[in-house]
Amino acid sequence: MDTMEAIRQRRSVRKYLEDPVPDELIFEILDAARIAPSWANTQVSRYIVIKDAATKKRLSDTLPMINPARAAILEAPVVICLLAKRGRSGFIKGEVATDKGDWFMFDAGIAMEHLVLAAWSLGLGTCHVALFDARKVEEILGIPEGFSIVEMTPVGYFREMPRPTPRTKLQDIVYIDRFGESCER
Repeated sequence: MDTMEAIRQRRSVRKYLEDPVPDELIFEILDAARIAPSWANTQVSRYIVIKDAATKKRLSDTLPMINPARAAILEAPVVICLLAKRGRSGFIKGEVATDKGDWFMFDAGIAMEHLVLAAWSLGLGTCHVALFDARKVEEILGIPEGFSIVEMTPVGYFREMPRPTPRTKLQDIVYIDRFGESCER
């Protein structure tokens, strides 16, 4: 599958088969995340791979009842948690370099998107999960001071192809030269 095909086809998956995912595929998608660009090559992202059912249950319990990913965390054979080192990305000589502050969320987001696109290209489903109690997740996973949990994703073979969701038209979100200057085609 080429890159544009993976980008256009990728969907959030919330229903998984029980089939195990070979470690080789997990490490292949983690390698895709590893090579993602980061501010000044700071490479602040770290990953914890969860296969243990009891740990997945504890992670699922950190999500509010309204989060549809609760069941996906339990059902998928693997959950990957992405955490990031704070205070490095977006800094020059220890000082914040832009008005955006610590860029760890930005770099982590790029890494996770590499991961989910690589997973999709290999026939695996994922779902960005960020609505959870971060302090509880950090405690469950033993995440040390100086790092923050950013998001997690279930990983596995999906039961059925998810439906596409509507997207805003390109001409409604792209401007030429100045905000509000339409790019009508």
